Amino acid sequence: MLKIAHRGAKGYEPENTLKAFQKALDLNADGIELDVHLSADGHIIVIHDETIDKMTTGKGFVNTLSLPELKSFLIAEKHEIPTLKEVFDLVNKKCFINIELKNADTVTKVISLIDEYVSEKNWSYAHFIISSFDWNVLQEVHNLDSKIPIGVLTETDLDLALAFAETIKAKAIHPYFHLLNQENVKEMQKKGFLVLPWTVNSEKDIQKIKSYKVDGMISDFPDKL
Repeated sequence: MLKIAHRGAKGYEPENTLKAFQKALDLNADGIELDVHLSADGHIIVIHDETIDKMTTGKGFVNTLSLPELKSFLIAEKHEIPTLKEVFDLVNKKCFINIELKNADTVTKVISLIDEYVSEKNWSYAHFIISSFDWNVLQEVHNLDSKIPIGVLTETDLDLALAFAETIKAKAIHPYFHLLNQENVKEMQKKGFLVLPWTVNSEKDIQKIKSYKVDGMISDFPDKL
């Protein structure tokens, strides 16, 4: 079963920081999950929210701030906001990277960065999976580069997610774990999809979801899986 560290090992280090991703590697996670937005000057920034207000010493929308401006604000008063490229270089093929796209602006930049690491740095497409709650974004990824594995995120409707996953030949379905039971996990797997639920943290939930024989879990505590 794949152990996927949610926003890095965010149970232990500030989320979406290089420190959190390093912690995930130290805990032998099979994958890390992260979120991306674009800066005003076109860099792919690893941060969950569309603003930096909650996580950093600064304020403002990510897409209105330049990379130098974003770098000047700190997470937990000591960590810089990373770029996706910095995360790729840190991970260096030690685990796979699940990139959650928050909106359509990031699609072409993320695809070209993945293509660059595959063609020039000897990575493979298996080192990546792109996920999103915005299925139009996933459709666009599939249309632009069908070699990149896709994970269909859903919080509400598993049947719809399954039907959509079939149309774009996704690799995985990433459901909110409360949606799962033994039968629907089996059905998704029978149709050829990996089932990678999020965000499973408590011992009780981990054991319950494990009993459904899912393919992996996304957790703030990858070492507990």
